[in-house]
Amino acid sequence: MTNVAVIYYSSTGNVHTMATAAVKAAEKAGAEVRLRRCAELAPQAVIETNPAWAAHAEATRDVEVASLEDLLWADVLLIGTPTRFGQPASQVKQFIDTTGGIWAEGKLVNKVASGFTSTSCAHGGQESTLLALGNTFYHWGAIIVAPGYADPVQFAETNGNPYGASSVSANQGGNVHEENLGAVEFQARRCVEIATALKKGFAAA
Repeated sequence: MTNVAVIYYSSTGNVHTMATAAVKAAEKAGAEVRLRRCAELAPQAVIETNPAWAAHAEATRDVEVASLEDLLWADVLLIGTPTRFGQPASQVKQFIDTTGGIWAEGKLVNKVASGFTSTSCAHGGQESTLLALGNTFYHWGAIIVAPGYADPVQFAETNGNPYGASSVSANQGGNVHEENLGAVEFQARRCVEIATALKKGFAAA
């Protein structure tokens, strides 16, 4: 069986919605899946200034915090992050920065990796955020599996990002569009398919 770790950070819930869609799609594709959130770094006083942020933090308190063991366990690493000034959120970056030890031991080599994101506006840095995640994947020696334009859902009006699924929340009433969910579901399935084929190929070799 192929193991998938969906690791994400979400402040008000858009990336969480995409992450749960990825989990369901990967499970449907036959994978064993872990949903993990990156630890919160913002002070509680700051979180409470935004009711949506505070509500989401409380609602997802039971989601396990990501650990290095999740990375070691997984064949597929799907990482979701909101965009912060065109870059991954600091909560995701902090988790990535803890991987130095297992990276040095070569334990992230040949993992299938892919990213997804959400922004508040159409040109809010989606592509640069996903490319920044790609820089990490390169250093890990992971195999980047992007959605490209390999499925009709990528040509939907609200999609079109070949680097990874993305949503624009402000233009959609603060909600992830169904087409965005379709894109992240395709991305998850594609990652499972490629990782499964790689495992079979390595075993045969």
